[in-house]
This record gives sequence, C-alpha cells and structure tokens, in this order.
Amino acid sequence: MKHLLRALKRCSVAVATVAIAVVGLQPATATAAPNPVVGGTRAAQGEFPFMVRLSMGCGGALYAKDIVLTAAHCVSGSGNNTSITATGGVVDLQSSSAVKVRSTKVLQAPGYNGTGKDWALIKLAQPINQPTLKIATTTAFNQGTFTVAGWGANREGGSQQRYLLKANVPFVSDAACRSAYGSELVANEEICAGYPDTGGVDTCQGDSGGPMFRKDNAGEWIQVGIVSWGYGCARPGYPGVYTEVSTFASAIASAARTL
Repeated sequence: MKHLLRALKRCSVAVATVAIAVVGLQPATATAAPNPVVGGTRAAQGEFPFMVRLSMGCGGALYAKDIVLTAAHCVSGSGNNTSITATGGVVDLQSSSAVKVRSTKVLQAPGYNGTGKDWALIKLAQPINQPTLKIATTTAFNQGTFTVAGWGANREGGSQQRYLLKANVPFVSDAACRSAYGSELVANEEICAGYPDTGGVDTCQGDSGGPMFRKDNAGEWIQVGIVSWGYGCARPGYPGVYTEVSTFASAIASAARTL
C-alpha cells in the first residue's frame, strides 16, 4: 500500500506529470473539484540549472553532467536502458533550447524493495552541459527551510506543468512525521518537510526523484533529499517524505563510479 501511495503522490507515470502542489486539496477519490492552486511560483530560467525532467514522469538532478540522481521507484531495475529521455537546460519544457539526451544505463539502489533506499542513478549517452548539484554527505543540513522544484501536477490528480515551479518547505521532525505515517516512515533513511499543521505546500504527482535542496555554508545549493512519497498532495497532517541523501551519499558515489 505504501508503494502505491508513493506512486500516486510523487510519480504518476500514467499521466506523465512532474510539479509542485501548493494548496490543501481534496483526496484523489473525492468527487468535489480541488481548490484553486495558491503559493508556488515559476522558477526563472537558469535559477536551478541542475534540474532534469525524465520522460517516465519523474524529476531528477544532475549528479554529474552525464548522470542523473532520481528515485528508485521511478525506474524498474538496474541494467542497460535506452528508453528514458532526460530534458535539461530549460524551465519551459516546450522551449526550442531544451537539451534532450537518452539514457544508456540505470542503477537502482541495491536492496530496494519499495520501502526506504529510494534512490537511483541514470547514465546519459551524452553530458548535459549544466551545473551539477552536489549532495549532502552529513546530516548537518537536515534542518531549516528547503527548496523543492518540478514540472509535475499543481494539484492532486492534476497534469504536468509546462513551466518549472518552485516552493519552500520547512523541515519536519521525525517525531512529527511519525505521528502522520507511523511505522511506514523509515526514519533513518527518510527526511520529512512541509506544513503538517495547515498543508498547502508540497511536492505532488510526477515530482518523484526531484531534489530537495538548500544553501550550504558557502551559499551554494546542496541536495538534502529526493522526492519520494506521502499521502496525497499538500494535505494537512501529511508532510512530504524524502529520501535522506546523506544516508546514501557513499553508496551513491560508489554506484556512480561503476556507470
């Protein structure tokens, strides 16, 4: 059930979406129309140059110019794979300046079974000549306010967005997150962020695999999380759940060297 909710929340392959939900919404099964979107704003061209849109309906970030870091549940396994197209270099998916590169290999986190370990690497046939996003190697940055961005649904059950949207979400403690998700939360592998008291700002369908990031002590972006799962989009009581990147930093680096 968790994996199903994860897919509904962050990666909607069927409708190929990737975006930011910024409003308290009706459940996906409700008959009432969702409330209008509020909050999140359009990202400026070049603001987050490491952002990548993946053709299976997920997001990602450039770990290296020819390697995308995304979520394990966005891919079907490890091995040679030329079926994924990565789009980078633009905030407008319809821009003629978009760089589109095919995948060559996929490496899904070893031992991934739908709970925790939600990371994967995609090797590209050619580099995307944009800045990369460094990843956190310690928990020092697992606090404060984070930025999330994506092209996915701007409402629960919605469709993809043409333009990259961005929003800020504050850290939510493991204790507060566990009160929402109970034993489904893998606290030593996941980090939560959002507004559990009010809802209203969150990642949503198709944002899976995208980065959650903040500024480090030198004022540079650093990736702290990977969009993973949650119940619905921006619902009060349910913050977003993200893969805790620092937990897997060594494993990610080792895996990248094999691609």
